Amino acid sequence: MKAYYWAILAALIWGVAPIVEKAGLAEISPIPGVFIRSMAVFIGGLVIAVFSPGVFKALAGYSMKSMLLICAGGLCASIIGSIFFYHALKSGEASKVVPIGASFPLVSFILGVIFLNEGVTVAKVAGMALVIAGIYLLK
Repeated sequence: MKAYYWAILAALIWGVAPIVEKAGLAEISPIPGVFIRSMAVFIGGLVIAVFSPGVFKALAGYSMKSMLLICAGGLCASIIGSIFFYHALKSGEASKVVPIGASFPLVSFILGVIFLNEGVTVAKVAGMALVIAGIYLLK
């Protein structure tokens, strides 16, 4: 149940972020916007690392493969995905762009089944059908 509350808090914060970002994009184009956002994330990450004992030391214990995979995920989500999202957010309504952009669990579900051998259940298929229906309704 603890994970549920953390997920709700994440959803609240992730729901606020696009509204603030859309307001910022009124005067800034998407590519510089992603750069500015990425610098803020970098600085925030450094602050967290400095005040979290053992973070830098722990890095030495991780495999290069694991760290490169995390980097690849960061580049996909925080850079490439953000560029696409900012273009959509700047030119569209946040109330439509955000739910469509947030339909990424559909892609993760398909890739998880294909590459991670995750199971397919009736509940998962029903959830994915609802995501597809939601995308269609917002079109």
